Amino acid sequence: MTKEQQKVMTTREVAARFHELAQQEKWFEIQDEFFAENVKSIDPPGSPYFGYAEGRAAVRKKGEEFVSRITALHSAFTTEPLVAANHFAVGRTIDITVQPHGRIQMNQIMLYEVKDGRIVLEQFFY
Repeated sequence: MTKEQQKVMTTREVAARFHELAQQEKWFEIQDEFFAENVKSIDPPGSPYFGYAEGRAAVRKKGEEFVSRITALHSAFTTEPLVAANHFAVGRTIDITVQPHGRIQMNQIMLYEVKDGRIVLEQFFY
C-alpha cells in the first residue's frame, strides 16, 4: 500500500467526492466507495417509500429495491454539500414515477455521518 492509499479521507474530502458522484447520479458507486460495513440508513417514521436498513448489504438491497420500481426519472438535483465536523448534508429534489405510488416529487435533506473516512449513517428528512 502506498502512503496515499493509507490516508483516511476527511469528512470534507468524502463530501467532495460524494458530490462529484451524486452529480452523475452514481448512487451505488457512492455506496461502494464510502459505506462502512455497519452503515445505517434511516428514513422518516411511517415513510411510504423507504424504511430502516442496517449493514452494507441491507442498505444496498433497500436502494436496489426502490430503484427497480422507478419507471421514469423526470428530474433530479442534488445540492453541494454543507460540511460540519464529521457530518455533511445535501438537499435533493427528485421528480419520479415509481410503482406503486405513481408520480412523486420529493424535496429532502440527506444527512451523512463520516467516521474514519467511511459513511456510517445516512438519514433522510422529507
